[in-house]
Amino acid sequence: MRRSLDTADDEELVRRTAGGDRLAFDEFYRRTSPWLAVRLRRRCADEDVVADVLQETYLAVWRAAGTFAGTVTAGSAVGWVWTIAANRLVDAFRRRARQQQVPPVPMTETTAPAAEDEVMAGRVGQDLEQALLVLPAELRLVLRAMVLDGLSVRETSVLLGVPEGTVKTRARRARMALREALS
Repeated sequence: MRRSLDTADDEELVRRTAGGDRLAFDEFYRRTSPWLAVRLRRRCADEDVVADVLQETYLAVWRAAGTFAGTVTAGSAVGWVWTIAANRLVDAFRRRARQQQVPPVPMTETTAPAAEDEVMAGRVGQDLEQALLVLPAELRLVLRAMVLDGLSVRETSVLLGVPEGTVKTRARRARMALREALS
């Protein structure tokens, strides 16, 4: 029996698989799975996805071998298996995309801040506001652009129309003035 499987071509193995021949299916798997795995890895680097697609493909081959065996077309069994695998790979990519589109659930704080922390935060906020009002306008503009708007030195330079070195100097002077005012 083994000798006849060795000499059978892939199409014959699929026809025998359609008849429920487990040994023919095993031989077909032995011949085609290494090649199929390499082709799948060229299209997907995730080994788990490749393994799942291989399993789904050969499960489909076992279940649908009769559809191939019943066709009169000149298509090869390997081409048929590759078509099944490629479709399963596309399905896996679609599943992954749907899972990544699920919006994240925002986490809420489980505890409320202490009353002392809220009072101190308000006090620091008031002190910071007062210190900012005391700063010269050119220093305040640099801080607003870099800290509040998140601009880089170059972007702040373009926005304010001053050289980058001036932006750096004003940012440093503003930080030192704030540090002194808040201490």
